[in-house]
Amino acid sequence: KLLVVPVEGSHWLSMRELLDTLHKKGHEVVVVAPEVTMHIKPSKTFVMKTYPVPFTQEEMDEVFKGSVQIFFQEGPFLERVISQYQQAKKSSAVFLDICTHLIHNKELMKYLEETKFDAVLTDPFLPCGQIVAEHLSLPSVYFLQQMPCGLQYQATQCPNPLSYVPRAFTDLTDHMTFLQRVKNMIYHIPNFFLCDVIYQPYAELASEFLKREVTMLDLLRQASIWLMKLDFVFQFPRPLMPNMVLISGVNCAYKKLNQ
Repeated sequence: KLLVVPVEGSHWLSMRELLDTLHKKGHEVVVVAPEVTMHIKPSKTFVMKTYPVPFTQEEMDEVFKGSVQIFFQEGPFLERVISQYQQAKKSSAVFLDICTHLIHNKELMKYLEETKFDAVLTDPFLPCGQIVAEHLSLPSVYFLQQMPCGLQYQATQCPNPLSYVPRAFTDLTDHMTFLQRVKNMIYHIPNFFLCDVIYQPYAELASEFLKREVTMLDLLRQASIWLMKLDFVFQFPRPLMPNMVLISGVNCAYKKLNQ
């Protein structure tokens, strides 16, 4: 019995492919999702449990639209950082609200406790699944491509040196001159406060719900397996920890090519 706590958007589209395959192999899959969603819809391959949230479909769509557009914004570096900071605060507030209404839904949480699942499958990009797994004392499997600020490497104590690992949006390779390494470090600086904006509220929510002091890294460290949607054919080779398993690029949809 597998409990699935997904993340909305493109994160869900590739996870849905995985759930279809797990169903064919005989696993019993239960997905928990808010009543207002973009892509997470009922399916014959899993049982879906929903819970109410205090916003409309239009508000959800607007948040996702803004989150996508921010990555295509042009202009000075500092201006883009400020815009990303503002959008991160807005998006994070909505997703935090979703998580809060999940873990404080007593009827649903009672059902999850009584069902006796074997494990939790979740996307750690937003740590609601980790909080649920901790509450239920279940092993967790993470399904992801990457996390903001390289948190997956901090949580697993995996080497991630700025001198050799190019950061997102730098267009650098793993062979850098001194000035390029300086650029790589400058691009990394906003991570120190951007990730606090996104994840510190989750740490506070988890601490309050689990009734003990919890940090974001504490939650991430509980993973039994990290299923990484990476392939060193497309990404730069880099160190990995033993419980990080490369599963290549799981596509959002499969299409047959014409002749």
